[in-house]
Amino acid sequence: MIVSPQLLRLMQLASPALPVGTFAYSQGLETGADMGVQDEAAASSWIFGVMEHGLARLDLPILARTHGAWLDDDLTRVEHWSARLLASRETAELREEERQTGAALARLLRDLGLDDAVPWIQSPKRTYGAMFGLAGARWSIRADALCAAYAYAWAENQVAAAIKLLPMGQTGGQRILSLATERIPDLVAEALNLNDDAVGSTAPGQVMASALHETQRTRLFRS
Repeated sequence: MIVSPQLLRLMQLASPALPVGTFAYSQGLETGADMGVQDEAAASSWIFGVMEHGLARLDLPILARTHGAWLDDDLTRVEHWSARLLASRETAELREEERQTGAALARLLRDLGLDDAVPWIQSPKRTYGAMFGLAGARWSIRADALCAAYAYAWAENQVAAAIKLLPMGQTGGQRILSLATERIPDLVAEALNLNDDAVGSTAPGQVMASALHETQRTRLFRS
């Protein structure tokens, strides 16, 4: 493996220290824990179910498309795919998460010298995926590597939520992340080969959990 600025930028984007607030969201896992996701095995099944039927079929293919659009400086395509990602968030909490983390990443990229991010801070079409794609394009990161980093960061955030919610411990979390490192390359390859018409999440359980989370009695997370 060759150490390069691109690799280090990729690590920066995937770091849990990235100040965009993703740690505040469980994406329905908190409701899942309240309804039966009670141990490491169940958490693993939940996380990989959402990853395979949601992330790999919606987030990653759209990320790859926004990355390509940014490389071509095609703002119309960026806006199209960002709007489609936002429209595909099927609950108020998931849409608000996408908007809030997207605005936070846009502000961070502005502060890191990427002026392209400035109009997106207040844009109604802003999404985290579009801003992640912008960072990858401007920092010369390949689409497959960018998607892998996005997927790993997502999995790490889900594991962190599971550790807070369930009696599984840090070692259990690392076992799930080890499985993620084995599965993510295939999921990225699948995502990059999807046709436009095939882009879309098929994770109804997560959507129902997210909808129920809004009125859950006790909550640690915002979604």
